[in-house]
Amino acid sequence: MAEDVTVEKKEKKRTRKAKYIVLYSPFLMRETKHELIGEPMETENGKQQWARCTVSHHSQLINLDALQAQQERISTAAIRISREDSKQYSPKSEYQIGDVIYHKVWDDVGIVRSKEVMTNGGNAIVVLFEKSKEKRLIEKL
Repeated sequence: MAEDVTVEKKEKKRTRKAKYIVLYSPFLMRETKHELIGEPMETENGKQQWARCTVSHHSQLINLDALQAQQERISTAAIRISREDSKQYSPKSEYQIGDVIYHKVWDDVGIVRSKEVMTNGGNAIVVLFEKSKEKRLIEKL
C-alpha cells in the first residue's frame, strides 16, 4: 500500500525591506535618517516618493531622480587630496573650512568640512578623512 504523501509548503510572508536615506529635515533643521514609504510614483517632474523622518515622524515628498543626479554630481566631483598639500594636524592650531590636514597617528589625509563649538566651550573641526571617514577633532586647545 502506497501512502499518499502531501507536502505542504508554508508560504513565506514577503516583507519589504525598509530603505533608508539621509535627508535634510525642515522640521528639525538638520539632516536625519528617513524611511522611504510606499512605492515610487512617476510624475512629469520625475520619480517621486514619500520619506518619513525617523526622529520627528514628519513626511516629505522627495524627487528620487534629483537625489540620484545630486549623488552622481558629488561622486564625480571628488577632489584628490595629497599629503604634500596638507598641514600637519595639531590640537593647538586653528584651521579654516577647506583646509587639507594630515593626521600623523592615523596616517590619513582629510579636508575640514565645518567648525563647531563644543558643550564645554571648546572648538572642534569636522574633518572628512579618506580612510577613517568623518571625525571631530579639537582645535585651539
